[in-house]
Amino acid sequence: MAEVAAAAPQRVARRPRLRGAALLGTVPFLAYVTIFLIIPTLVVVIGAFAADAGGFTLANVRSLGDEHIVAAFGRSLTLSAASALIGAVFGALLAYALVTAKTGGLLRRVVTAACGVLAQFGGVTLAFAFLATIGLSGFLTRWLTEHGFDPYANGVWLFELPGLTLVYTYFQIPLMVIVFLPALDGIRPQWREATESLGGTTGQYWTRVAGPLLAPAFLGATLLLFANAFSAYATAAALVSQGSPIVPLQIRGALTSEVVLGQANLGKAMALGMVVVVAVVMTLYSLLQRRTARWLG
Repeated sequence: MAEVAAAAPQRVARRPRLRGAALLGTVPFLAYVTIFLIIPTLVVVIGAFAADAGGFTLANVRSLGDEHIVAAFGRSLTLSAASALIGAVFGALLAYALVTAKTGGLLRRVVTAACGVLAQFGGVTLAFAFLATIGLSGFLTRWLTEHGFDPYANGVWLFELPGLTLVYTYFQIPLMVIVFLPALDGIRPQWREATESLGGTTGQYWTRVAGPLLAPAFLGATLLLFANAFSAYATAAALVSQGSPIVPLQIRGALTSEVVLGQANLGKAMALGMVVVVAVVMTLYSLLQRRTARWLG
């Protein structure tokens, strides 16, 4: 007993050392977050309220009410909402099809791996793929034209909001599969069996059992897709060469324009507006994820 009592204080004394050593492992992560997230955010916030000649000003924030900036935000919100809804619906259906497949089977592993790659497939590569496929001289466009159907008979929509929605949906669907699949895996077969044993139909199972349980996860995944589309830049920049229909391209123009100078802080103000929108969306996503974790965990 005396030996146990003597060993106990030694264990207590060692715990702070172990915690301190464990915290050392977070140093690279904290450094990464500081350099690539915290510092850029501070630069944006400070620049949004800074005048070109120095000092504090609200002129940049007031400029967010200009007609062309409000229109750009409106188009960005529309593009994000449309691509998020389309990606959420089709991604959820694909995820449900994967759940019905054998767990750990070849089909599920291949599709999941492909979704992991395609969800990160964007920028110049994705823009070139669509241009080569359904661009003005794309092989699919030429094939359709030869068979009597001109997809651009009413105008070149690929470089406008409908085209961006189509291109964004390409990486939204696989992202939805990755995000929504764990929620579908959390649905237990016993719940459906219990519903059927009580005389319930398939419709009643989805509307009264599985539907309410999956709704927070589905809405949370949709919000995540919305934030992903709202903050996307490289794909739109590579696809749209003229004009700035959405906010990220407006920010690019403010920071790099050689025609209108002194717009850098206005670009930071627009970036601050995007940060606020994404922060609100991700807060709602976090709340929905907490509700999902109550039964998923």
